[in-house]
Order: sequence, then C-alpha cells, then structure tokens
Amino acid sequence: MQRRLLDYLIISLKGLAMGAADAVPGVSGGTIAFISGIYEELINTISGVNFSLITTLKKQGFSAFWKQLNGNFITALLIGIVISFVSFMKLAKYLIEYHPILIWSFFFGLIVASIYFVGKQITNWNIATIVAVIVGTLIAYYITTIPASDVNDSPYFLFFAGAIAICAMILPGISGSFILVILGAYKTLSDAIDVMDIKKLALFVGGAIVGLLSFSHVLKWLFKTFHNLTLAILTGFILGSLNKVWPWKKVLSWRTNSKGEEVPLLEQSISPLSFDGDPKVVFAVGLMIVGFLTIILLEKIGTKK
Repeated sequence: MQRRLLDYLIISLKGLAMGAADAVPGVSGGTIAFISGIYEELINTISGVNFSLITTLKKQGFSAFWKQLNGNFITALLIGIVISFVSFMKLAKYLIEYHPILIWSFFFGLIVASIYFVGKQITNWNIATIVAVIVGTLIAYYITTIPASDVNDSPYFLFFAGAIAICAMILPGISGSFILVILGAYKTLSDAIDVMDIKKLALFVGGAIVGLLSFSHVLKWLFKTFHNLTLAILTGFILGSLNKVWPWKKVLSWRTNSKGEEVPLLEQSISPLSFDGDPKVVFAVGLMIVGFLTIILLEKIGTKK
C-alpha cells in the first residue's frame, strides 16, 4: 500500500486518539482503531510478526523485512499511542478524580456513536449474530461490575497484567486500563510512568508484547473465519461497556487502599435527575453530544479516504 507522509501523520494522530482512550479506565483504544478504519490492518500487521521475518531479513535484506513487517504503519501508529498514553494518563487521573462526570460524559457519547458504526459493518443479521451481540453485551457488562482489586506493587505482576490488559486494549469495547484497575495494577503502572521506573515499565511492555503477539493471531483467524459473528460480539462488547462510562454513579461501598484512603469499591449507575439543578448536568449532556459528533466526523473522514 503506497502512502504519503501526510497519510502516516494521520495514522499517528489516530494513534494519539487510541493512546488517550486506552489511558482512561472504561474506554477502549480498539474502538478508536475500529471506527478510524485501521483495525483489521493493525491486527494483520501484529499477527504477521513471526520468525519468517528473520528469514526475510537474512535472505532479502532490511528493505524486504521492513515491507513485510509493515514497519512504516506500525511505527507511525506506535509513536502516537506511546506519546498520548504516557502524557494523557496523568491528565486522565486528574480528570477522573476531580471532574469524573464531564470526562465520562464525553466518552459516553463517543461510545454510543461507535456502537452504530461497528454494528453497521455486519453484512448478515440472523439469529446467530443477534445472540452474539447479546453474549458480548453480557460479558462486557459483567466485567464492568467486577470490583477493583487492591494495588499490587509487585513489579513482576506487571508482566502478567501487561499481557492481559493488552488483549483488552485491542478489543473494541473492552478497556485495557479498566482491566488494570480490576487487577490492581493501574496505580502501580501510572506511578511507574510518573517516576520513569524503567524496570517496571520494561516488565509491563514485555508482557504486553507477549500477549499482543499471541492474541492477534486469534483475532485474525476469527475475522477470517467468522467475520460477522466476530463483529457482532465486538458490537456487544461496546454496548456492554456503556455501564462503566455512564457519568452518574452512586457509591454502594468503599474500601481502604494501601495508603489508608477511602476509595469506591462498588458503584451503581443512577439517573442524572438525581443531580437536578446541578449546572454540570447540562454541560455533561453537551459533552456527550460533542463525543457523539466526534465519531461522526471521524467516520466521515474515514469514508472519504
């Protein structure tokens, strides 16, 4: 595929959006990749990383190796993802702590629009695809109800957490960051990024690479063999994840973290009418609309391209 420099810049911008989404517990970078039109190329590129690349490098040289790797694409995307994830994770922590309703409102609108654009790619609706949507919805909804674990400070646990979370990060609707929260590794990773703890970051990245290379082959096979069913399950994943990003929550129980601070353990989605009179409700609805229109715009740009 022949691409210009501008095309790679756009891919990096999509990577920035993916990284920002993955930094927020409840939002999936895979959803951004899907609606921006690079999802299947991303999965095919990752699954193409194998020992045959070494053979190509030895026999045909670096140029053939780089072309087989789809190196320009993956490099441009990774630059955007890494820059955005590292920088936005700090911002996300601040927004979730001090302005949770506003940030969740924007992402709620974004995800609602994503459901339509992913679902419309299903070319054959039948009983099987409908059941797949329902199953995917129930699985994702259940994941959003799992209480967060206490912080696990073991650096070697980050390897395991990275392998699990990266699989979720490339699945539309399943948030890799939320999986890290459930595992109790989100704060450990964010602290490691803050202080640039190379050992912990290397272990996380190592686990992510192992998980990514393994899981991408499964996804590639699913798309090739059960394309409509796979899309249906992914649509359900996105639909079920709405429970996590619903802006208005009521805390049902609390837990004490490793610092002795009280943090929410179980939350329940409630009506915004409970916040009647709060000017943030109107602002939050406005941000939902902005998020929704952002996806509409991205999809139109992708269609034109």
